[in-house]
Amino acid sequence: MRLPPTCQPGTLVRRYKRFLADVLLADGQSLTVHCPNSGSMRGCSTPGSPVLISRSGNSRRKYLWTLEMVQEQGVWIGVHTGRTNQLVREALENGVIDDFGTLGSIRPEVRVAVGSRLDFRLETAGGTVYLEVKNCSLAENGVARFPDAVTDRGTKHLHELVRLAATGCGAAVVFCVQRSDADRCAPAAGIDPVYAETVAWAAGQGVRFLAYRAEVCPHAITVRAKIPFYPSGYPAERI
Repeated sequence: MRLPPTCQPGTLVRRYKRFLADVLLADGQSLTVHCPNSGSMRGCSTPGSPVLISRSGNSRRKYLWTLEMVQEQGVWIGVHTGRTNQLVREALENGVIDDFGTLGSIRPEVRVAVGSRLDFRLETAGGTVYLEVKNCSLAENGVARFPDAVTDRGTKHLHELVRLAATGCGAAVVFCVQRSDADRCAPAAGIDPVYAETVAWAAGQGVRFLAYRAEVCPHAITVRAKIPFYPSGYPAERI
C-alpha cells in the first residue's frame, strides 16, 4: 500500500487526548494532527521521535494532517489503525496471506450480531471464514504484543468468533505487525490478562490466530511475512 504523496516528515512533540498529537516540522511550524489510534501507543509515542504525517484532501476536517507512522530506535512503526484492514485485504488478494485457500470473495464490515461487526467475511473453496484484523504496534525483545491497552471490544470479538466457529464456519484473527523488529507475536497478558486468557480459550474452541509482519517505510507499507503466534503467551512474559 503506497502512502499519499502529501506525506511529510516531522518530529513528535507529544501525543495526547488519545486522538491528537503535536508535531514540529523542519521549518519550525507546529501542527496539531489527528492520531488515528485508540491504544496507548506504548513504545511508539516518545517525544522527539521522527514521524510521518499525511494531509487530507477534505478541507472541512478540523485537523487536516494525520499521523501515519513513528520511528523508534531506527524502526518505522505504522500507527494508523485505519489502514490495517486495507493492508490485510491487499495481502489476501495478492496471496501473501494464503492460510484460507482459494478466495472467492472478500466482504468487509460484516454484521454478526446486534451491535457487533467483524472485519471480513471470506468465501473460500472450503467454506465461509469470518476474520477479525488487529493492528499490532507494540514489541519488546523481538516479540510483538497485542493489545497495548485493555480492549473489551477485542475480547467481545473473540466470543463472537467462537460462536461462529461452533456453527461450522471458519473463524480467525490476523495480527498485522507494523514494525520490522519482531519475529514472533503473542498476547500482552501483562496489559490485558482477560484478553490473553480469552485468546487461549478461543484457540481451543477452533479460532485460528495468525500473525503477519509488514514492511513499514515512509513511502509504502506492505505485508511481507508470516511470523509465529503463541496463543498461550510467549515464555518470559514481561509486558
